Amino acid sequence: MEEKTKEEEESYTDSSDIKAPPKQRLTARLISAAFFGSVGSSFLYGYNLSVVNAPASYIKTFYNKTWIDRYNEPIGDETVTLLWSITVSIFAIGGLVGALTVSFLIKALGRKGTLLANNALALIAALLLALGETAGSFEMLIIGRFIIGMDSGVSLSVLPMYLGEISPRQVRGSIGQFHAIFICLGVFIGQVLGLPEIFGQENRWNFLFAFLAFPALLQLCVLPFLPESPRFLLMERRDEVGAEKAFQAFLGRTDVSRELDEVHAESRAQNTQRTASVLELFRKRSLRWQLITVIVVMSCYQLCGLNAIWYYTNGIFQEAGFEKALIPYITLSTGGIETLAAIISGLVIEKIGRRPLLIFGFSAMAVFFSLLTVFLHFQDTFSWMPYLSFTSILLLIASFCSGPGGVPFVLTGELFEQSYRPAAFMIAGTINWLSNFAVGLLFPFIQEALQTFAFLLFVVVCATGAVYLLVVLPETKNKTFVEISQSFAKINRVPDQTDEREMQDVLDANGLKCADVEMESSF
Repeated sequence: MEEKTKEEEESYTDSSDIKAPPKQRLTARLISAAFFGSVGSSFLYGYNLSVVNAPASYIKTFYNKTWIDRYNEPIGDETVTLLWSITVSIFAIGGLVGALTVSFLIKALGRKGTLLANNALALIAALLLALGETAGSFEMLIIGRFIIGMDSGVSLSVLPMYLGEISPRQVRGSIGQFHAIFICLGVFIGQVLGLPEIFGQENRWNFLFAFLAFPALLQLCVLPFLPESPRFLLMERRDEVGAEKAFQAFLGRTDVSRELDEVHAESRAQNTQRTASVLELFRKRSLRWQLITVIVVMSCYQLCGLNAIWYYTNGIFQEAGFEKALIPYITLSTGGIETLAAIISGLVIEKIGRRPLLIFGFSAMAVFFSLLTVFLHFQDTFSWMPYLSFTSILLLIASFCSGPGGVPFVLTGELFEQSYRPAAFMIAGTINWLSNFAVGLLFPFIQEALQTFAFLLFVVVCATGAVYLLVVLPETKNKTFVEISQSFAKINRVPDQTDEREMQDVLDANGLKCADVEMESSF
């Protein structure tokens, strides 16, 4: 009898093991959502970072021609510099405005709906930027850059949120890295299309901006046929039928009861059914260090110096001694390295984790910025020194894309529960765009004052970020959103039992054990 009982227990254990799913596979719907969501969002942001470099001289010539047509005199050097600076920097101002609207948009339209509506901004911007020369209006270019900045401000917050909520926790990091990969790909394509053989000519530069409409239209054609975030549908819209269908589509199986029960439990544990405001997030003691971490990481993301490299790549290469005719082709290698590093990061993030990639990335950047400073300082002394400067730039870009280039967006979605996530992304977006604007505005003055030692400021930022993450940030890989919140309980000095106990009560009421959900649920 005792042997029979043991056999029954072993049989039950085996059957329980059979119920536990193996490693979560990537479904066609999940890959499609990540791909087409990124094409019309992240790709456009990356493209707009690099697309203005190649036609810069032609756009300034257009400004001068328009000025002469209007006022019958050439434009002054200071005026054309001012107009060009506004054209470049207003992109970040538009991004800030877009980021500030995210919380309101997703509440009204949802995650997917906001991404779809956002394409209207991209299409309007494409028309303004492409037709500005024909209309003889440099104001159209400036307004177009502002509007495409708004598009990027919205998408940089909404897309990571959408990808994080539709992804099973086993592949949440890899799916989230689609965002970073397509930013890098956008930068690279912007460099390729800007070559003199393609659109980098005086009579073709407006096609560079007309191209903005293509990714937006591609997303509009496909994304409507993919599901909304199931967590959004269930926790905010109370649409259980829609959430169940979305889970089934993204997971590729019909039985998603465990996922539904877990989201129900998380909703009850949060003790709120509405989206929290930014002020409420700042006041929430149990989320204090999560918020500080996001602010630090997003600040380092922009202030680590990579945007200074992008904005002034051509100037850096000229000062490094490369021939002007070769610079567009040399710049291609930076975009290629960036894309390759982002892809590799996406492949290894679920094995290595978010924390090691961030710490390694910022630490390596601090090292290579230090070396770049030395190489630039001695570039006139040794003929071979420019090649070391070029190598340092490539390694800098690879280090950035190995972790700091994409993980901050994944992390922002993981550190907060559903009701606080929109406010967190609004804060993260605001920090991101303010820092972006500050680098673009201040770095030329810093470079003029400090010369080759200007990059040492970025060494300090990268080193500080690496130390902070080493001390504060726990690993979030393969954890549920509730588990991640609990991992901050000690540093926030709040009890870590509350949410777990409330969640357990809800699960018990549904006849489930927390361990079962942890074992079998993908979210």
